[in-house]
Amino acid sequence: MQHELSTELRYLIYTAILMLVLWIPYIIAELKMTGVGKALSYPDERTLPKWGQRLKRAHYNLVENVGPFAVAVLAGEWLGIHTPLTAACAMIFFWARLAHPIMQVARIWGTRTATFAVGVGATLVYLVAILLEATK
Repeated sequence: MQHELSTELRYLIYTAILMLVLWIPYIIAELKMTGVGKALSYPDERTLPKWGQRLKRAHYNLVENVGPFAVAVLAGEWLGIHTPLTAACAMIFFWARLAHPIMQVARIWGTRTATFAVGVGATLVYLVAILLEATK
């Protein structure tokens, strides 16, 4: 039996992979700056370069915002709701969230906020689309 992933579920998985690997660069930077022994001893103060601090904030922001997106995807899966709009929202969310840490580290004026807003907007539209489709 072969199962096919919906576009929405595929992009949720892509987002989960992004969330799982986004911490790696800033942890490596911390290990290089602090030293392995100190970093593994739960120091009270962490040492990160400025870019690492920004990347860490972007990672935490993704962790905080993936929940509503996952609810939308899983509700759509559960109810069998797959429309061009829900697929577009899933793709937009992922690409916005991929761009967000890049913009956070690059510090290009306005782009971090814009990518965040696009991701939140895509999630909100997705949730409303699920509600509307489910009440037809």
